[in-house]
Amino acid sequence: MGSDGNQIHAMFFPYMAPGHMMPMVDMARMFAALGAKVTIIITTMNALRIKNVIDRDVKLGRDITLEIISLPSTEVGLPEGCENVVSAPTPEMSIKLFHAIELLQPIIKKLSSDHHPDCIVSDSLCPWTLDIANELGIARIAFNGSGFFNLCLSENITHYEPHKSIELETETFVVPGLPDEVKLTRSQLPDIVKAKNKFSELFDKLNESQRKSFGVLMNSFHELEPGYADHCRNVLGIKAWHIGPVSLVNRDTVDKVDRGEKTSISKHDCINWLDCKKPRSVLYICFGSLTRFNKKQTTEIAYALEASGHSFIWVVGKVLKTSNDEFEDEEQELWLPQGFEDKMKENGQGLLIRGWAPQVLILEHEAIGGFLTQCGWNSILEGVVAGVPFITWPIFAEQFYNEKLVTQVLNLGVSVGNEVWKAWATEDSLVIKSGDDILMAINAVMEDTEEAIDMNKRAKKLGELEKEAVEEGNSSYNDLKRLIEDIKIHRISKSNGVIENSGNE
Repeated sequence: MGSDGNQIHAMFFPYMAPGHMMPMVDMARMFAALGAKVTIIITTMNALRIKNVIDRDVKLGRDITLEIISLPSTEVGLPEGCENVVSAPTPEMSIKLFHAIELLQPIIKKLSSDHHPDCIVSDSLCPWTLDIANELGIARIAFNGSGFFNLCLSENITHYEPHKSIELETETFVVPGLPDEVKLTRSQLPDIVKAKNKFSELFDKLNESQRKSFGVLMNSFHELEPGYADHCRNVLGIKAWHIGPVSLVNRDTVDKVDRGEKTSISKHDCINWLDCKKPRSVLYICFGSLTRFNKKQTTEIAYALEASGHSFIWVVGKVLKTSNDEFEDEEQELWLPQGFEDKMKENGQGLLIRGWAPQVLILEHEAIGGFLTQCGWNSILEGVVAGVPFITWPIFAEQFYNEKLVTQVLNLGVSVGNEVWKAWATEDSLVIKSGDDILMAINAVMEDTEEAIDMNKRAKKLGELEKEAVEEGNSSYNDLKRLIEDIKIHRISKSNGVIENSGNE
């Protein structure tokens, strides 16, 4: 493709949360790298997060631009500049942010009308973009922030309702109709699955919008979950393209460091510390940008890490504020047990990073031997790319489903044993995992046992396949090319008076 009439124009509208925005921006850059004209619609503060990497792509000759708009934060009761979920840490603020994004509909419609792209790629959390696309005769492609396994698991639980015959929250059941035997408990299911609540109507609308779209864009690759990619397309009838892992578009060190929020540690300090460690000797711990543990749980984690004797990098998040806590600033929210950090610095066992870390850069270092994660989909993919085994600690969203892919299907990890799904951690609801439980899981992955060595070999092999998937002629590269051709066919159909934006019906 070039800048002639054969070039497609794709407009991207990411949801304003790191786990959604980062992969969508990566996808937009992949489109541009294959010659598409790309426009990313983004708000003022979020544009600062990605401007540098987009500027570098432009210098490489790629046709990619930012369309910067204002978010009506104050109109919904948010402080000026609150434009991302990381700045809205409470349920009330997150809901206000969601409503602020909904208020962007007239602006998105005008931009879509003015630019008239061949497709608009929007997050599944923005179902109203389908109405705009249909009105303007544009293909709407929904970005699903998770993998095929999660999609299939969700669909089958909704269809068969196996949990409804279970009396106890801790009783195990098998999800019917899947390529593998997948076991869950009721306590691991999202609240919205177990019973209707105030969000049920919204999620029904999200799912309906996704199904009525031109298709679904997946950050995955066929070799990771082949049975579920095929099940999704052939059994569930969902038109989908896998073009991941999209993080691999970040090939330069500077791109990996700039991905996401501003890091609190220099790449040199981080890499120099890792360079002093033996291969596969360091455990990397990160629970994502939204997880909140209380001080007691943080203390148990610190105990387990020290007691393991293994070197580690721990990305320390904000602790859950309780009625007894008074934090004067953000630094105090990034709490650790007294003396722990100084001790780890002195003996060299641990490197503690407060806030955001260059995760992709860290994981790919040969010293990393395991990844303790909350099982967000981006983290799972980045860990697989790096070829490291997992210690799983899901908290909310689809994280328990992702855990089952890692531990039951791929056999790439060991669970800490969390059994209770919680959308938002509160002072009286947070389940405490003991330091001994955490220590047991750490040793199962980091010790040189036969099981751990076999797990590591499987992880390395899958990591090699994942890196190959995005290269020319392989599965994800071919699916992206197929998607671009499908968009061209839609454009031709539109010019002939045939409008079709319902590829999943």
